[in-house]
Amino acid sequence: MKVLVAVKRVADANVKVRAKADGTDVDLNNVKMAINPFCEIAVEEAVKLKEAGIATEVIAVSIGNKSCQEQIRTALALGADRGIQVETDGEVESLAVAKLLKAVVEKESPDLVILGKQSIDSDNNQTGQMLGALTGMPQGTFASELVLEDGKAKVTREIDGGLQTIILNMPAIVTTDLRLNEPRYASLPNIMKAKKKPLDVLTPAELGVDIAPRLTILKVEPPAERQAGIKVESVAELVDKLKNEAKVIS
Repeated sequence: MKVLVAVKRVADANVKVRAKADGTDVDLNNVKMAINPFCEIAVEEAVKLKEAGIATEVIAVSIGNKSCQEQIRTALALGADRGIQVETDGEVESLAVAKLLKAVVEKESPDLVILGKQSIDSDNNQTGQMLGALTGMPQGTFASELVLEDGKAKVTREIDGGLQTIILNMPAIVTTDLRLNEPRYASLPNIMKAKKKPLDVLTPAELGVDIAPRLTILKVEPPAERQAGIKVESVAELVDKLKNEAKVIS
C-alpha cells in the first residue's frame, strides 16, 4: 500500500512572527522554518503504518521553492521513503495546492493521502477538503484515530459535539488532528540516510496546473495589543466600573 503525505514549510511554532513595516506581507527574514506541526503528525502516522507492515511506501510531497526541500528531507529522516517537490515561487493558494496535489495523486496513485488539517501560518483548514472534492475521494477530516483494515479506513473524527467514527472506502484522504499521535524526533543516522533518499522535482507546468493567484493581499498588520488591566479595591467599585465604564451590565 502506498501512502502520500503532504508537508508544508512554515515559520517555527515558537517564533513570534511580525508583519513587514510596509504592511505588504509577513517578515520571514532570518526566521527559523520547520515542518507544519499538523503535517509532522501526518508523517508520523504514515511511518507508523509502514512500521506496522500495512504501508509499503511513504512519499512526502511539498510545494514551494527550493527551501522546502529541507522539510522534505526532514520527512525522509522521520521515515518517508522518497520525496517530491513541486517547485513554485512564493506562497501558493489553497485551491492551487489542492490542484497540484490532485495531479501528484493521479501520477502516483496512492491508496491513502494524509495531510495536516491546517497550516499554522494561514490557518485555512481547506486544502484536504478541496483535494477530496477535486479527486472524488472520500475524506476523513480532523482524525484523532486511524485504523486500516479490509481495504477500508476507520477514522475517528473530533467534532464540536464529541467524537464521530466513519468508515471510508480506499483510496481515501485523511487530515490529522493533534491527538492522532506524538511525532518522533529524527535521529542523526536517519538524517544522514535521508540525504541519499530520492527526491524528484516537478513543476506546475509539467503537472498541467495553473497556479495564478485568485486573491490579492491588501494589507498585513499585527493584532491590536491588549490593554493593561486595573485593580479595584472592592466589589462595589468593580460593579460600578462594569456598569458605568465597561457598560457590560445594567
